[in-house]
Amino acid sequence: MNETNASRMEAACSLLAKSERRFLLYQLVDDRRANLEDLVTQVAVWELDIHRTAIDKETRQRVYVSLVHNHLPRLADYDIIDYDLRSGDVVLADGFEDVKPLLEQFRQTEDEPEIRELPPL
Repeated sequence: MNETNASRMEAACSLLAKSERRFLLYQLVDDRRANLEDLVTQVAVWELDIHRTAIDKETRQRVYVSLVHNHLPRLADYDIIDYDLRSGDVVLADGFEDVKPLLEQFRQTEDEPEIRELPPL
């Protein structure tokens, strides 16, 4: 493996090491697009292991800020997603195919049964 491939693999592992980014991508896989508010809700449910109705305003705001200021920009920097904060649209980009096999491996080992039972990527 040359240095370029090794550094891409390290970057992919680093990106997928954070559960919020994996959860966001799991949610995007089916339709290849989602609204930011829906992503915030689903990431909070999986991250905190709570029911949708138990997500309070403070939790929603914390997850939103984390996604907008950290996770979305990092994934966009590697061309894994594209997003528009004005519309709230988040879509998978061409670079997703590069991390898809690794994401599938992560999915199979997640603690949350609902995630492990999702259809293969």
